[in-house]
Amino acid sequence: MAIGVRSYRPLITGTIHMVSSGHYLATAAGYRILEQGGNATDAGVAAGIVINVTLPQYTSFGGVAPIIVHDAQRQETATIAGLGRWPKTASIDYFQQHAEGDLPQGILRTVTPAAADAWITALKLYGTMSFEQVVTPALELAEKGFPIPASLHRPMAGLFAQATAKGWTSTLDTFFPGGNPLAIGDVLVQPDLARTFQRLIQVERENASKGREDALQAARDLFYKGEIAEEMVRFNQEQGGLLSMEDLADFNAKLEAPAVGNYKGIDVYTCGTWCQGPVSIQALHILEEFDLKGMGHNSAEYLHTFLEAMKLAFADRHAYYGDPDFVDVPLDGLLSKAYAAQRRDTIDPNRASPAMPYAGDPYQFQSGSVNAVKAAHPEPVGGRLEADTSYVCVVDQWGNAFSATPSDSGGGAPVAKGLGFVMSPRGSQSWLDADHPASLAPGKRPRLTPNPAMAFKDGKAWMPFGTPGGDVQPQSMVQLFLNVAEFGMDVQQAVEAPRVSTWSFPNSFWPHAYYPGLVGVEGRISAHTVAELERRGHKVDIWDDFTSKMGCLCAIQVDQERGGLSAGADPRRDGYAMGR
Repeated sequence: MAIGVRSYRPLITGTIHMVSSGHYLATAAGYRILEQGGNATDAGVAAGIVINVTLPQYTSFGGVAPIIVHDAQRQETATIAGLGRWPKTASIDYFQQHAEGDLPQGILRTVTPAAADAWITALKLYGTMSFEQVVTPALELAEKGFPIPASLHRPMAGLFAQATAKGWTSTLDTFFPGGNPLAIGDVLVQPDLARTFQRLIQVERENASKGREDALQAARDLFYKGEIAEEMVRFNQEQGGLLSMEDLADFNAKLEAPAVGNYKGIDVYTCGTWCQGPVSIQALHILEEFDLKGMGHNSAEYLHTFLEAMKLAFADRHAYYGDPDFVDVPLDGLLSKAYAAQRRDTIDPNRASPAMPYAGDPYQFQSGSVNAVKAAHPEPVGGRLEADTSYVCVVDQWGNAFSATPSDSGGGAPVAKGLGFVMSPRGSQSWLDADHPASLAPGKRPRLTPNPAMAFKDGKAWMPFGTPGGDVQPQSMVQLFLNVAEFGMDVQQAVEAPRVSTWSFPNSFWPHAYYPGLVGVEGRISAHTVAELERRGHKVDIWDDFTSKMGCLCAIQVDQERGGLSAGADPRRDGYAMGR
C-alpha cells in the first residue's frame, strides 16, 4: 500500500478466493460459483456470461471473449483465442464492389461468433463444473431480469435511436418490447437469450451419460453445427450477411501459447498478435530502464516518457500485428530486450513526437537480417474513439487464475432474431488495405482490441488484470501495472489513480480515426503537469476526473509471502470486487 495515496473504495481482501469484474452482478455470480466449490475457470466463465446478460451495450454471448487461464497444478498457462474469423466469401474486393469501399455498420461486419465456444472451451479444458451450473446465474438474470442502472440506461437510449433509424426490428423486439427505452430502475428481461441458454442446457443434459466433456461438446455443437447455428445463418443471410454453416462448423476457439515478457523479474503474459496484447509487453520493455520512480508518479517527466513509449509500441502494432495464421509477425524481435533498448533510445525527453513514430525493425533482433523499415505516417482521419467491452478476473484457493475480456456491443449489428444476442460485428477492426497486416481476408481474424493479461512471480500467478476501452486498454493496463510494481500502490489505489492516454495512431475501429499528438488527460492531473506536457508538444485534451473513456480496470493481487489476496475494481464504470 502506498502511504498517502487516496482511494475512494476499500481494498477487498481475503485468503480463500477473489473475483473482480466490470459488473457487480457478474462479480456476485463468480463469487457464488467459488463458494459452491468451483475453481477460477468455473467462476470466470459464470461471471463472463453474466456480463453478456448485464452489459449488452458492451458484450455479447455471440461476440468475442479472449481468455488467459493459469492451471497451478499442471503449471500451465494458456490463452483461448475467443475471436471469430471472416466468412469464406468475404474479401476486400467484395466490400469494394458492394459497399463502396466501406465497412458499413451492421450485418456485413459479422465474423464467426466466438464467445460461446471460448467459454465452453475454457470450461471443458480447465473447469470442473457443467455448463448448466455455471450458466445458471446468467439464466436467472435473463429470465427474471435486473433493474436498469443509469450506466445502462444512457447507452440503451442511444441503441434505441440507432436501431429505429436502421430498422433493426429484432434489436427493438429484444430490448424495447414496449416501443421505448426502459427507464432507470425498470427491469430488463431477455427471454430469447434465456431460451438460448436453456436449449444448450437441455442438450448437455441429454448427453450427460457420455461424461462431462462430451456433454459440454454436445452443447457447443448445437451452437456451431446444430439448430442454433442454422438460425444464426438464416438470420444473417436474410439481412444480407455472408455467414455460412461451413464458416460456423469450421470455427474453433483454439488454444494458443501466450506472448510473454518480463519487467524487473515479473513475467507478463498476454494473448498473441491476433489482438493488441503484446503492446503492453513492448511498452513495459521500453520503460524498464527508465528511473520511473525517481521521476515521480504522474509527473510531467513520467507521463511524457510513458506516452512516448506507448506511441512506439502502437507504431509497431500498426506495422506488424495481425492474425499470425495469415501474417508472419516478428514477435520474438518485437519482444526482445535489445529491440526495446533501440526503441527507447529514440525517445526525446524534452519533446513529444508530433505524430505516430516510424515503426522499428524487429527483424534484425529475430533473424539477424535487416528489413526495410516501414513508414507509418497516415493522414489524419476523424471519427469516434470507441470504448466497448468488459473484463473479469478470478483467483481461487488452489492458486489457479482466470483473466478474460468479453466484448461486442448490441449497437454493432442487429440482434439475431429469436436468439437474444448479437453475432460478432468485430469485422469493424479490419483494414481494406491488402498491404496492412490486419487487412480483411477470407477466414482471417480481425486484429482485436480486447486483451486480458496476467502477471507472475516465480512461476506463480501474481496479478491477473485487464480493462475495456478499445485502444486505451494496454495504456490503462500498463499504468495499473506500474502503479503496483513501481510505485507500491495496492490494486485499488492503482485502479483509481488518474490516467492519461495517447491517440497518436490509427484507431483500431473502422474508419480508423487518427489524431496526431492528441493526449487525453483525466482532470485530476495537475494544471502544472498539463502545462508542462503541452510545452513538450503534446496536444492535451482534459477529460472528466473519472471518465469511462479510460476504461474500467480490475485486478487481483496475490501476496505470495503471507497468503493474502486483494482485489481492486474501477469506479469509472460498474466494476466491483468480492472475496473472502
